[in-house]
Amino acid sequence: MNVLTTSIPGVILLEPKIFGDERGYFFESFNARTLATILPEGETFVQDNQSKSAAGVLRGLHFQHPPFAQGKLVRVVRGSVLDVVVDIRKDSATYGKYFSAVLSDKNHHAMWIPKGMAHGFLSLEDDTIFTYKCTEYYHPEAEDCLLYSDPSIHIDWNVTDPIVSPKDKLGKAFATFNSPF
Repeated sequence: MNVLTTSIPGVILLEPKIFGDERGYFFESFNARTLATILPEGETFVQDNQSKSAAGVLRGLHFQHPPFAQGKLVRVVRGSVLDVVVDIRKDSATYGKYFSAVLSDKNHHAMWIPKGMAHGFLSLEDDTIFTYKCTEYYHPEAEDCLLYSDPSIHIDWNVTDPIVSPKDKLGKAFATFNSPF
């Protein structure tokens, strides 16, 4: 598995080695030894989540407040997404900046998203199945959301009218956001 750094420190793209022939393909989608070189010491995964989305569905930008902050390992099982992370660590040189990558069932890339990031994705195909491993359980009292369309972050979702949940439409504006990280 190739470990690729990104423009945001701590956010890592994982590119598996794919072995294919006329029967199909094989690759490791998870390897604890590889992830041990990336994850902060003592971090383990405690919960797996999966969603299915139609083309044009935008979910995010989500995170949980400490002490329930989550690191996430995300990937696409079927279809494709534009996956986006926003650095919300106040002392980071990339605070307020975002990184995006296409994750798909064609490239099989995964992304490690450390604590201190707001995360979202845009489904690029119908019936996209997105899965993620989390380092902390879901705590509804700790969940929060930045506004996906915030003009101060300037995320290029490359879509004019995404399908967004009512809750995500009420995300916080970055300019008035007081980060807990």
